[in-house]
Amino acid sequence: MSPDRIYAKYWVESAFPLQKAVEVMAGEQSSGTFIKVPGETEELKNRHAARVESLTELEPVAVPSLPGARVPKGTAVPVYHRGEAVLSWPLSNMGASLQNLMATVAGNLFELQQFSGLRLLDMKLPQPFRDKYPGPQFGVAGTRLLTGVQTIPLVGTIIKPSVGLSPEATAGMVGQLAEGGIDFIKDDELQADGPHCPFEDRVVAVMRVINDHADRTGKKVMFAFNLSGDIDEMRRRHDFVLAHGGTCVMVSVNGVGLTGVVELRRHSQLPIHGHRNGWGLFSRSPYIGMSFLAYQKFWRLAGVDHIHVNGLRNKFCEPDDSVMASARECLSPMFEGEGRGCEIMPVFSSGQWAGMAIDTYKAIQSTDLIFACGGGIVAHPAGIGAGVRSIQQAWKAALAGQSLDEAAAQHSELRQAIQTFEYR
Repeated sequence: MSPDRIYAKYWVESAFPLQKAVEVMAGEQSSGTFIKVPGETEELKNRHAARVESLTELEPVAVPSLPGARVPKGTAVPVYHRGEAVLSWPLSNMGASLQNLMATVAGNLFELQQFSGLRLLDMKLPQPFRDKYPGPQFGVAGTRLLTGVQTIPLVGTIIKPSVGLSPEATAGMVGQLAEGGIDFIKDDELQADGPHCPFEDRVVAVMRVINDHADRTGKKVMFAFNLSGDIDEMRRRHDFVLAHGGTCVMVSVNGVGLTGVVELRRHSQLPIHGHRNGWGLFSRSPYIGMSFLAYQKFWRLAGVDHIHVNGLRNKFCEPDDSVMASARECLSPMFEGEGRGCEIMPVFSSGQWAGMAIDTYKAIQSTDLIFACGGGIVAHPAGIGAGVRSIQQAWKAALAGQSLDEAAAQHSELRQAIQTFEYR
């Protein structure tokens, strides 16, 4: 592979011969249009046209996966060819720009009539992107340092109800969670700066509780305050959190966009917790959108330190193998020769509880993650503290190679968690 080119891999479906269809896509996303025009010289195309690097045909189907696609003229019974294609572009087409990279690898190509299915599977970027963008500032190591959790995952939770709680009610819940031994708490993505719970009032109330708890116990809970908003609002909110002793901020990445995350990262002195709400728009259909392998690379370079990946046996529609592939990718290098540089902490959530720890560890072989549980903590029959301990017990059992039953025989909190949550 050339070090000055961008490579993107796609799954494609078309009633046209695949080579022809993919060449149309390459032209649309670089120097071409539907007909040759003045100025489109061979010299220009040689320098700037996208190239079809490879094409692997898969089994065809008889019915189109998406509506609106054309078929070749005179074709009475079309066959829809499927394949995987790798396209490449010279870096000089857009420079090291995440925004223009998005337009190139995931822009108008989804609307081309030649395709009845098209999905971005992955991409490989040249070094200038790593040189230009800050990437995560804290990542795994910095998050562990701030929380003091070094071996097992951070045990986390989400403030619920999503909306409706006052700042003082929120702080009251945080106090209970802190006393229970929680490591990480986040705002819900629906809670930012509503009239019933203004951002600054919430920060003051919550940090008073967290700081008091830290003064008494030496353990400072990390709270990710949702500061999503306009760029200037996010900067001001970040500074307010920092001034009150906070150790994390949260942003809805799809809501504020690449520019919003990049600008927040350049300003931030705190870890950025990336929430991917809206991800289903990209992922739910296997016939259009993009995979998480490609998606997370944009946000890693933009500068988030954590990002959600769902969880095992979650309440949403994502299968377990997809969740684990997403988590592993967050912990993998993006660039050749890079070690611990651009990796970020995956956040497991959605219906998680202690009983999933061992299976999660077997699948990912890492504890560098945030294990966020709602009901799995606060609905534990012996209380919040027991819910937190049940999760810690399960993860320690995973590291020790124990089965869930073996660990439950030793720990009443884990045993009660199994009795309460196993069949829900």
